[in-house]
Amino acid sequence: MTKNQTITIIDAENLIVGRMASVIAKRLLEGEKIIIINAEKAVLSGKKKSGVREAKEFLGVGHPKKGPFHYRRPDRVVRKILRGMLPYKQPKGKQAYKRLKVFIGRPEELGDRKVETLRQAHAEKLKCPYFMLGQLAKEIGWNPGE
Repeated sequence: MTKNQTITIIDAENLIVGRMASVIAKRLLEGEKIIIINAEKAVLSGKKKSGVREAKEFLGVGHPKKGPFHYRRPDRVVRKILRGMLPYKQPKGKQAYKRLKVFIGRPEELGDRKVETLRQAHAEKLKCPYFMLGQLAKEIGWNPGE
């Protein structure tokens, strides 16, 4: 790993969350710095109604003050999914996790920098119903204005 690493910007729009996360986790472990934009436009497979039901059940687990704490914001959800694919309790996993940034929308400070997408994780491969992560987040209590 060198000090002057290039930063890869990945647009999560229409990318399947799990497939995207597995590819990105591997690249993070190889030493890349990655920024994910448009996290709210990432795709979850399955019916929206069952996805919302599962998410609401999951939110009921734990204690409000002691945890585990569950995120509702799409950028935090994507970070948590990626953390699950990294050995985050080991030093190499901690370092990899620190090289990741996730944003809702496209931040202005990125300007007109080159953005790439992951063809192997594109939602056009899905033959089943799917919905956006932003839709799920709104259903479980995310307020986009915050």
